[in-house]
Amino acid sequence: MQDIVVVGGGVGGTVTANLLAEELAAELAAGQVRLRLITDQPDHVYKPAFLYRAFGRTSPPAYRRPQRELLHPAVELIVDPVRRVEVDPRRVAVESDRTFPYDYLVLAAGSRVVPERTPGLGEAGEQFYTEEGASRLYRRLEQFAAGTIVVSVIGVPHMCPVAPLEMAFMLDAFFRERGRRDQVEIVYTYPINRCHSNPAIAQWAAPELEARHIRVETFFNVERIDPARKVIETMEGTELPFDLLIGIPEHAAPAFLEASGLTKDGWVPTDRHTLEVKGQEGMWAVGDVTDLPVSKAGSVAHYQAATVAANLAARVRGLPPVARYNGKTFCFIETGSDAGTYVEFDYDHPPKPVRASRWIHWAKLAYNQTYWLTARGVV
Repeated sequence: MQDIVVVGGGVGGTVTANLLAEELAAELAAGQVRLRLITDQPDHVYKPAFLYRAFGRTSPPAYRRPQRELLHPAVELIVDPVRRVEVDPRRVAVESDRTFPYDYLVLAAGSRVVPERTPGLGEAGEQFYTEEGASRLYRRLEQFAAGTIVVSVIGVPHMCPVAPLEMAFMLDAFFRERGRRDQVEIVYTYPINRCHSNPAIAQWAAPELEARHIRVETFFNVERIDPARKVIETMEGTELPFDLLIGIPEHAAPAFLEASGLTKDGWVPTDRHTLEVKGQEGMWAVGDVTDLPVSKAGSVAHYQAATVAANLAARVRGLPPVARYNGKTFCFIETGSDAGTYVEFDYDHPPKPVRASRWIHWAKLAYNQTYWLTARGVV
């Protein structure tokens, strides 16, 4: 029997497992293949909803589903945090001290925020990249009457690269709708000489920020936060005071991957087309864990899952893997409370944001509901 283990219950791991279950249905039914998915929690969480949670526009029942309900019946679900991936012998060890052998392994465990890497950020800053953080930020925003809000991109790369821009735009709309915009200053900071790492998105976003009177500070690299003074201190030697700080913290792959010796500079070294983990036989990586020059976004994990499932199934059958990932990415961008745009691009074609409209905003909200079909591998 050949053992396939998928580590991670997000979009990348769930879609990969479901596609493999469909592709290898005959082999699974005959007992020639065993397919397992290991995740650290029983629920599957749609993380892009956290942005809306920060404004009180969604709640947990809308963005949570039991992981078992989303998986093909042929996929064995293991809910147990991974402690270590071993390459000799080839097995995955979990917190309960069980181990699961693998012939083929897919790493799809996502990324984590590490605010502790920035002194003072955990004490003085809010963030919306976790469920708890988004809920706490909503409570802060509801009570915020006047002052300076700073949206500061501290860590790059991070989950959903356009989310900090969306946060700035949605803050503007939030306070306008409440008649308090003239009492709130919004400042957006970015570490390099433009407002986004992608030049095309930065070129589009700069006038949009200006039109909303959102102040932009570039070449702004945060060194530490002074919680007592409510001041951001930068590596450039400047200071920026705030009343509410929304920080985009540094991100990293899950700690167990570093402990397993599978990361380099915080991420898993991955072939940009085949998605094989460099230096490891029969191992692939999808989604946020990779070191690829693509967005850490759910759409990327979805597209990559199709490549990995096709190539892994071919390997199981002794055939040459031929599927290739071309860097395809698709991201909606909320530009307020009732308008949005989107970008679509790949390794060879830069993004070209289209004109924002209400229809794109509603398409985004509709996708938030149909996402559960995507997770099942249906669309």
